[in-house]
Amino acid sequence: MSDLPEAPGDDAPIIAGVVAVPAAPPLAAPPPAEAAVAAAPCPITDDFLPPQMRKHVDPKAPVPLRMMAAKTLVPLTPPDMLGALFMLTFDPDAAVRETAVKTAGSLPDRILATAFREERIKPPVLAYFLDVFWRNDAYAEMLILNAGTPDEAVAEVAAKCGVKTAEIIAQNQLRLLRYDDIVRKLCTNPSAVGALIDGVCDFAVRSGLQLLEVPQMKAARIRLFGPEAAQTPPDPGPTADEILSEFKEEMADEGAPPLAEGKRMTLSQRIMRMSISEKIKLATKGNKEARSILIRDSNKLVCVAVIRSPRITDGEVLLQANNKTANDEVLRIIYRDREWVKQYSIKLALVKNPKVPQAISMKFLMTLQEADLKGLARSKNVPGSVQLLAKKTMEKKEGPKR
Repeated sequence: MSDLPEAPGDDAPIIAGVVAVPAAPPLAAPPPAEAAVAAAPCPITDDFLPPQMRKHVDPKAPVPLRMMAAKTLVPLTPPDMLGALFMLTFDPDAAVRETAVKTAGSLPDRILATAFREERIKPPVLAYFLDVFWRNDAYAEMLILNAGTPDEAVAEVAAKCGVKTAEIIAQNQLRLLRYDDIVRKLCTNPSAVGALIDGVCDFAVRSGLQLLEVPQMKAARIRLFGPEAAQTPPDPGPTADEILSEFKEEMADEGAPPLAEGKRMTLSQRIMRMSISEKIKLATKGNKEARSILIRDSNKLVCVAVIRSPRITDGEVLLQANNKTANDEVLRIIYRDREWVKQYSIKLALVKNPKVPQAISMKFLMTLQEADLKGLARSKNVPGSVQLLAKKTMEKKEGPKR
């Protein structure tokens, strides 16, 4: 029931082998009218590309250079290739735009199966490719499970996808509660079976989602709480928007100083009265102060929403990596994120945290500096397996010197 994809392996050239997804029938490229028009500004910049490759998406560069990238004749990793093609669908030259659109719809599996699992791809790019490949169940699943794919794009697919993709969306509990339109659209999908919709609506109602205008949600409320519940739904408590409005000054700036004790107590009390769905929305929209309260919530989905927040800072991630009472799912997200574990302080914190699986701790321990290995070998505050491996590693390093 998790919305979390398996972490991809290390970035590889486009010729690198990957686990194949069953080949799907070739998809027709969207007609030029559906492609981005020249006058529309591209919503992303080229900062994801290596500096020497940016000329291939620069509108001021010669057309042949841009056409090379539109035909995938430039050596790029799969994630970068998708980003470059997306940018070229906004190219001022019609031939480049049309070529990029055609290429995007016919990329081979070895590229797509690698790139669609990469969360660091910019959200508009993932949304574009979900719109192109939503009919392909295997690719749609990868993109829906990719935490970087925008909820809005998933909602659009929820209204028209087939049975298998509808099931994947229905299992994605975090998205369902974070973005109401996914439930609304799923309820209108003619391919979604009744049992699936009933299950989604029952879960949504239990989690505090209202949507009184959706007939299936109203039926779920009656099913769970009786006929009278349809007319007088329970008070859901404060909404995320109400909290953001009430604490507007304090929530406006991520760098705002901590709340005074009285205000923080008020905020905590207000958050405690929120439904799960509203807590998840606040975790996504709120600032560090709100996240510091929500990350301690007893509901796993709320904690995951915090660590998945687009506003989360590296300092907050480090705090959770050090936190010996952190939610297991939060720690899993951290140690599977390649960008976060590139930071030495986060990696060291994970090694010291007894809640991190032993295999992960051992893997990171082998990359630590000698001074930290010595500290782990002497420490009584780390798991015994970590202390023992640190001692053995130091003995091997010091052996030849004797």
